[in-house]
Parts: sequence; C-alpha cells; structure tokens
Amino acid sequence: MQEKVKIGIIICDRYRRCAGGKCFRSLKNREGAFSRYKNREVEAVGFTTCDGCPGGNVEYAVEEMKGNGAEVIHLATGLVVGYPPCPHITYFHDFITTQYGLEVVYGTHPIPQKYLNTHDQLGTWDDPEWQKIIQPTLADKETRLSYN
Repeated sequence: MQEKVKIGIIICDRYRRCAGGKCFRSLKNREGAFSRYKNREVEAVGFTTCDGCPGGNVEYAVEEMKGNGAEVIHLATGLVVGYPPCPHITYFHDFITTQYGLEVVYGTHPIPQKYLNTHDQLGTWDDPEWQKIIQPTLADKETRLSYN
C-alpha cells in the first residue's frame, strides 16, 4: 500500500449543518471521487463550508488544512448537485491550485440518482466543463440509488 494521503473537504454553506455522512461513508467505501484512493490509506484533516457565496472561507480554510498536512482538497458533491450548482466551483479549483499548490478534486460521494435525474431534465450539466466536473462522482445506478 502506498503512503497515506491527507485530504480536506469543503462543502457548500447551504449544507452547513451537514455532518458529512455521505462524504465519510463514500470515503470509507472508496466510492465516488474517493475511488481514486482504492489502494491508499486516507486521513481527513479538515472539513468545513465555503462560508456562503462567494466562498470567503476558501481563502483561509485551505491554508489551515494545508498546515494540517492536506495534499488534496475535495470540493464536495453538494457544490455540484445543489440547485443551482456552485457558480464559483471552477474558481475555487483554480484559486486553490494556484495559491496553495494543492491538488483539487471535484466531488466526494457519488451523485445521488434523484439529483442526476433532475439535473438531466434541467440540462444543468450539458456543458463540457460540467461533464468534466461531474465525472469523478458518477457511479453505476445501483450506487447512485444507495446515496439517495
């Protein structure tokens, strides 16, 4: 097994009361965007919100996470599936990689089927950039249903 990787997770502020159940379940099961760690030990060193639009906490929280050893920052699936999805998500990605030199991954847990259905109907993710963003959190239908 490779060396342990330390991660931080940033969630959308509209879900600020979220205890992280789906994120931590998918981390434990190596599902969704966490499937990339299939053969690695992972330690979560930070979990916080963006602090609401336009995401002022991203500037400071990532610095603290990096100080705790974070090597990868996950922008939680809630930023992707919310109605509407986070309008700042690509900026967060670019800012974190530029400012802190950390790898940034879009998503945490698999996209729940009910969100995929609605966003398909809305055409939310038809743009090629959004197709790239949702890719790490797409899973088979059975897994998506288990996250409803």
